[in-house]
Amino acid sequence: MDSETHPLEPFLPADSKLLMCGTFPPKRNRWSMEFYYPNFINDMWRIFGIVYYGDKNYFVDASAKTFKVELIKKLLVEKGIALSDTGKEVVRMKDNASDKWLQIDRPIDLCATLSVMPGCVAVATTGEKAAGVIAELTATEVPKVGEWRECVLTMPDGSLRHFHHWRMPSSSRAYPLKLEKKAEYYGAMLRATGLI
Repeated sequence: MDSETHPLEPFLPADSKLLMCGTFPPKRNRWSMEFYYPNFINDMWRIFGIVYYGDKNYFVDASAKTFKVELIKKLLVEKGIALSDTGKEVVRMKDNASDKWLQIDRPIDLCATLSVMPGCVAVATTGEKAAGVIAELTATEVPKVGEWRECVLTMPDGSLRHFHHWRMPSSSRAYPLKLEKKAEYYGAMLRATGLI
């Protein structure tokens, strides 16, 4: 099985207070756009539509079966929300997008990523495997869904970087939770992080 390198550059607005991390994108044949959470049946951008605009379709371009990526990026920059994934090189153990069958060969360089975001106070993982990666990198326990753990990283210059690791419900429709309930979890995390 071949290793895959992450196809997207991290989206890291300079003033970001929050880094959101999934695991790895699905295969390109499932993409509706060249950005994070690209699968049209993934609900991340519907969650953000509900949280910020009270409208699950705010970022949805239904006729083209895609999302309004420039509107999404504008909101993320305005609010200070960065996006990356916890897997930089992975092997798909089965021919699908399920985290369960992803083997992470090279995880995110968390120190390097946070070093370009001095104001980042929280990392939110959008699924179980992503949460496990951040917990391993920070030698902490995986938080329960909707909760956070205090993390401390020793940076290359020897300084200590403190942040909250929030574990969020997956935005995949395979995750058994109603869209509105997922939005409640994300809204609570974004409020606690000062982004609402």
